[in-house]
Amino acid sequence: MMQIESHMSRLHLHGMNRSWQALVETRRQNELTLIEGLELLLQAEEQERTNNRFERLRKSARFRYQASIEEIKTDASRGLDKGLLSTLATGEYLSKGEAVLITGAAGCGKSFLASALGHQACAQGYKVAYYNAQKLLLKTKIARIEGTIIKFFEHLSKTDLLILDDFGLSHLEPQQQLDLMEMIEDRHSKSSTIIASQLPVANWYDVIGEETIADAILDRLVHTSYRIELKGESLRKKR
Repeated sequence: MMQIESHMSRLHLHGMNRSWQALVETRRQNELTLIEGLELLLQAEEQERTNNRFERLRKSARFRYQASIEEIKTDASRGLDKGLLSTLATGEYLSKGEAVLITGAAGCGKSFLASALGHQACAQGYKVAYYNAQKLLLKTKIARIEGTIIKFFEHLSKTDLLILDDFGLSHLEPQQQLDLMEMIEDRHSKSSTIIASQLPVANWYDVIGEETIADAILDRLVHTSYRIELKGESLRKKR
């Protein structure tokens, strides 16, 4: 028994090891056939690695909220359709590189919904990055000063899902317009983007500012996106 556990430990088969110890403690190891026992141990190891990968992806994403799809309350009066949420939960939009645009007043649950979709993506094995839009554009400014802007853009382009929260709180400066255009262009039809904003999509044109760049960005986002317009009173007030 000890030798088996030692082998599992050296091979870093932690899921199998825990499952084996449980079998020994409950004296069930002799009740199973070799095939049944092996299947049980392999399933435990697979689940262990899946959980570990999810935790790594979740921590790397740096979500604003720890949220899950199961916590989202669908309500037609709030503008959140159960069918649409179920569709997004499958992750098909991620494999197609489609965008999700979430709009609504302050406190209506935009960030929580974006975080929940991000957590679901992590659970499905996708790499996610969660940013406040203004802080992300500030990071690009710093990266340009440090001479690492190309590396930074390459890193973002390899992210399966980029979440931009609080977009549109201030008008974009000329360099910020170009930086946002670079990010969206790198992701177009290849990787997904979720944007959450207090402003209706129709007002994003004015926030971006420069006509040609605004046209290019919105053309790549709007036509192949899922749209969620949240309504109702602030959820923060209800708490």
